[in-house]
Amino acid sequence: MADEVDVSLATYEELMDLERDFEDAEMEILRQQIPLLKPLYEKRSSLVTKIPNFWALVFEQAPPDLDQFIQPSDSAVLLSSLTSISVSHFDVENGGKGDPRNIAIKMEFAENEWFEDKVLVKKFWHRQSKDGDAGLVSEPVAIKWKSADKDLTQGMLDLAAKVWENDKKQGPSDSTKVKKVKDYNADEKALKAKIEATGRDALSFFAWFGFRGLNVSEEESQLAIEKEKKERAERAAGNVPDLLKVEEEDDEDEDEDEDEDEDPFDLEIFPEGDEVAIEISEDLWPNAIKYFTQAQEVDVSEMDFEADDEDEEMDDDEKPKTNGS
Repeated sequence: MADEVDVSLATYEELMDLERDFEDAEMEILRQQIPLLKPLYEKRSSLVTKIPNFWALVFEQAPPDLDQFIQPSDSAVLLSSLTSISVSHFDVENGGKGDPRNIAIKMEFAENEWFEDKVLVKKFWHRQSKDGDAGLVSEPVAIKWKSADKDLTQGMLDLAAKVWENDKKQGPSDSTKVKKVKDYNADEKALKAKIEATGRDALSFFAWFGFRGLNVSEEESQLAIEKEKKERAERAAGNVPDLLKVEEEDDEDEDEDEDEDEDPFDLEIFPEGDEVAIEISEDLWPNAIKYFTQAQEVDVSEMDFEADDEDEEMDDDEKPKTNGS
């Protein structure tokens, strides 16, 4: 039985290492792809400045995975005021050696009735926790709403930013230490109440600027990555650890996790914020011309439909009238 467990766990570890190898290869491809595409994106940006409402129309044709997060009130802002979108891989551009998965999404706006900001930039960092969880994390970006009644997030974004600023004062975070609800301060209690009162269906797209993700600091992520690299190197060299002992430790960790009923995302105002960032950076941004073309096709189809209706009305008017009609 022990041999069967060893073989099973050993195979699992090998598969996970191979999966990491695939991820490393994809990262290297992305690293090489970014400088090749940069001049093309710059040329596109120059061309689309000559097209009125280019990015507004692109956003109007947003793929379903992104469109589901846009409320009608959000559309009013985006269609009337959005002038530009850009995505940068700030850690590797200009010869940088950082993580190509780290991105900054910049949205530019014309003067509008909702907020003062002309430019909103949201950065995302790919980080890994000591428990092995990995993904995009970010920091809340405040929006200068012109008045409380113009705030599409109904004060939620301001509260998220305030809670974040308070957390930063506490020093580097630890993703395994989740604050208990009973220990929440006044701002955290107010934010939790507003999240529960708002509900997902009524959440504004602009609440996305408040997304934080898993509470993993840069320091924790670096230590976790170095530890994983060391373990992979040892396995590659044939130094396989006592897998039964590892399994027992994992079981103990799971038991401890079951005892913890605190939700690490309890104060997350936009739980799918990382998904939206990926949709924008990997779909909407690179395929903007495609979505703009679709918008034009929709306009032409609507014009043809209206023309057909007018023709049918004219045909009806020209038909000879029967006696008694």
